[in-house]
Amino acid sequence: MTRKIVKSKYHFEPDLIETIGEVSIEEIKPWGSNDELKIIGKPTSRIDGAVKVSGEAVYTSDVILPNMVYAKILRSPHPNAQIKNIDTSEAEQLEGVLYILTYKNAPEIGWYYNTSYLFDKQVRYQGDEVACVAAESEKIAEDALHLIKVEYENLPFVTDAVEALKDNSPKVHEWGNLPRGNPDKYKRGDVEKGLKEADLVIEDTFTTQVVVHNTTEPHCSVAKWEGSKLTVWDSTQAIFNVRDSIAASLQIPASSVRVIKKYMGGGFGSKLEAGKYSVIAALISRKIKRPVKIVLDRREENLAVGNRPNSIQTLKAGVKKDGTLTALSHHSIGSIGAYPDGAGCSWPLRTIYKCENVSTEEYSVFTNTGKSRAYRAPGHVQGTFGLESLIDIAAEKIGMDPLEFRLKNYTDKDQVYNIPYTSKKLKDAYEKGANAIGWHRRNKVPGSSNGILKRGIGMATQIWWGGGGPPAYATLKLNRDGSVNVMAGTQDLGTGTYTFIAQVASEVLQLPIEKISITIGDTETCPYCGASGGSTTAASVAPAVRDAAEQMKAKLISGAAAILETSEEKLIYAEGIISVKNDPSKKITIHEIISKMRERVLVTTGARSANPEGYMINTFGAQFAEVEVDTFTGKVRVIKIVAAHDIGRVLNPKTLENQFHGGIIQGLGYALMEERKVDSNTGKVLTANLYSYLIPTIMDTPEIEVIIVSEGDSMISSVGAKGVGEPAIIPTAAAIAHAVYNAIGVRIKSLPITPDKVLNALTLIKR
Repeated sequence: MTRKIVKSKYHFEPDLIETIGEVSIEEIKPWGSNDELKIIGKPTSRIDGAVKVSGEAVYTSDVILPNMVYAKILRSPHPNAQIKNIDTSEAEQLEGVLYILTYKNAPEIGWYYNTSYLFDKQVRYQGDEVACVAAESEKIAEDALHLIKVEYENLPFVTDAVEALKDNSPKVHEWGNLPRGNPDKYKRGDVEKGLKEADLVIEDTFTTQVVVHNTTEPHCSVAKWEGSKLTVWDSTQAIFNVRDSIAASLQIPASSVRVIKKYMGGGFGSKLEAGKYSVIAALISRKIKRPVKIVLDRREENLAVGNRPNSIQTLKAGVKKDGTLTALSHHSIGSIGAYPDGAGCSWPLRTIYKCENVSTEEYSVFTNTGKSRAYRAPGHVQGTFGLESLIDIAAEKIGMDPLEFRLKNYTDKDQVYNIPYTSKKLKDAYEKGANAIGWHRRNKVPGSSNGILKRGIGMATQIWWGGGGPPAYATLKLNRDGSVNVMAGTQDLGTGTYTFIAQVASEVLQLPIEKISITIGDTETCPYCGASGGSTTAASVAPAVRDAAEQMKAKLISGAAAILETSEEKLIYAEGIISVKNDPSKKITIHEIISKMRERVLVTTGARSANPEGYMINTFGAQFAEVEVDTFTGKVRVIKIVAAHDIGRVLNPKTLENQFHGGIIQGLGYALMEERKVDSNTGKVLTANLYSYLIPTIMDTPEIEVIIVSEGDSMISSVGAKGVGEPAIIPTAAAIAHAVYNAIGVRIKSLPITPDKVLNALTLIKR
C-alpha cells in the first residue's frame, strides 16, 4: 500500500494531541456490525496463558544473567532532611560488596523536570533515594545498607495539601508548594448567572484518599552493557519511553539503548515512567562492567513508586425544578507528593452532563510525601465520586429519580469543545444496566428498610477517552510453512495484548491462531508503538495489525494471480488457500506461493490510521451496585455490580471480562478499604505493607455482570475498538457509595467507606 506522513490531531481532555506518523493512503473498510467475523468478538483463550500458569513465562523480576550483580537502594527515613554526610566505608568493607553509589560519586543527572538529581543532598519524602549498593547477592546488598552511616539535618515538613497552601507552611521546594501552571482554571458561560437562574443551589464537599498501585510484580530493572550498547530488561508500560529517558539521562544515543519487556505483573499507570532505579542499574553496570539487577520490595512499592493523589472537592450545582442543570462549579485540592505531577479531577464535571455554565479551579500541591503518578483513569475516579455524589443529592432535593435526572441532562456533544462524539450509547447502558440490577427495587426512601442488615442500590456514570491513535505500527512476517510472526513495540500488562494481536491477524489471513506467534516489548526488534496507558493499546495497535495483515493478504492474492495467470478479481481467498471463482480446481496454497516467488519470508508493515478531526472519541458507561450494610458493625458488603458500557467493538469477550472484573475489584477497594495513611507528626507512612494496606480478596468480590452495549466505532479505525482498562474502574466507588446511602439513609462523603465512618454516620442520624 502507498503511504504518506500526516499530522493527526485529536483532543484528550484539555490537551490537543498532535502526532506525526506514517499512514496508508488506501483506507481499509472498517468491519461492520453485520460482518461475519470468525475470530474477532469470539471468546478466545489467552495464547500466553499456558506459559504464565506453568511458571514458564519470564518476567523482568525472573531475569537472571551470567555474572549478574544485585543492587538495593537506601531510602530516606525522614520526610524532609538535608544530607550532611554519608559514610560508606564500613559497608564497602563487607565481603561481596562491589560498588556504592551516592550523591558524592553519581553524575549530575537531572530528574523530574530538573527539580532534583538522581541523588540529591536534600531528601523530600520518606523513601527518597539516598544511596545504592551493588553486591554479589541481594542479601549482602541489604546487609550493607544497614552499615551506611548518614548524617541528616531534619527540616520542617508538611504532609497535608491544605496545610501546604498556607503562607507559613514549610516549603517542599525553595520556590514554594505549587508547580508551574497552578491553579489550573477552566470556565465556560457564566456560573454566577446560572446559579441565579436556578430554583435550587446545592453545595457540598467530598474527599478521597491516597491509594497505592501495589502491582503484583514489583518495579524492577536489569541492566547490561556490551561495549557502548546498553540492554535493559524493565517491568514497564512504555518500552520506548524508558529507552528515551535512559538515553537522555546517560547522554547517549537512543539507538544505543535496547529495552525489553516480555511479560509483566501489572502496572496500572505506575510503570509509565522510567524509574530512577533503571538509570541507577545502568550507571552501576557501566562502572563495574557486570549486569546489575534491582528489584524493589513491597515497602518500596508503598513508599516510592507512585500513588493516586487524594482530593478535597467542593462542588456547587444550580438546578431547576424540572432537573435542568443551570450551573456547575468545582474547586479541588490534591497532594502530588514531593515532585511534579497533577491532581486535577474536574474533567468528568466539565463533560458528562449538558450544562452551559461551568467553572473549575484545581490545585496540585507539593507535600513531603511520595510522588503521585497516573493510576488507572487518573483524576476521573476521584472526580466521578465527587460529581456523581452531587448529582445524586441534586436529584433527591428536587424529588427526581437519580437515573431520570441523568437522562434529563444527557448530551450528544462534547461540552468543552462543542463537537459531536464518534459514537455514544450511554442511554443504552443506563437502560440495560438498570434492568439487570433491578433498579425498581431500590429504596424509594433511603434507609427505610427494617432490620440490622440493610440493602441498597446505587449507580454512577463514566466517561473516559480510550480512542487510541497513531503512531502505532506492526510488522507481519509470513513464512514458507504458512506460519506468521507479528511484531509490535507495544506492551502486555496482563491485559491480553498477545491474544488480540493474534486474533486480528488470524481473522484477516484466515489462519489458525496456533500458527501465529507474537513478538512485542522490544525496542530493537519491534516497530514503534506508544505506551500502554489511557486504555489506548488495543485501540491503537489492533488497526495497525489489521493493516499489515490486509497488505499481506493482498500480496498473496497478487502473487497467486501471477502464478495462476488470471486476474486478481477472479480469485477467492479462504483459509490460506487462493482459488479461481469459477474453477475451484485451480488453487494454490500460501506455501506454494512463497516457494514459487523464491521467498523465504514475506514482510509487510501496517500503521494505525489518523483519528477523525472534528469529533471526540470517548467511552461511556454506567455501573450499578447493590450492597448490604451491617448497621451493628458498620461493615459494607457489595453483593452485585452490573457494568454496562459503550467501548466500541469487543475483540475478545474473555479478556474483556477479565479487565472489567479487575477494574471493578480495584474500584471496590478504593470505595471501602484502600488508603495510604501518613502520620502527620512524623511524616512517615503507616501502611507500607500488605498487612496494614488493605486490598480486596476473593472473599470481598461480589457477583459481577458485564454488559457491552456497543458495536464497532467505524469512525475511529478499521477495527472500531476502544479501550476498557480505565472505564472498568471509574464509576465503581461512586456507585457503591450511592448504594450505601440508599441502604442506610445517610450519605458518606469521604472515601474509603470504612465501618467507623458508617457507625459514626448512623450515630448522627440517631441524634
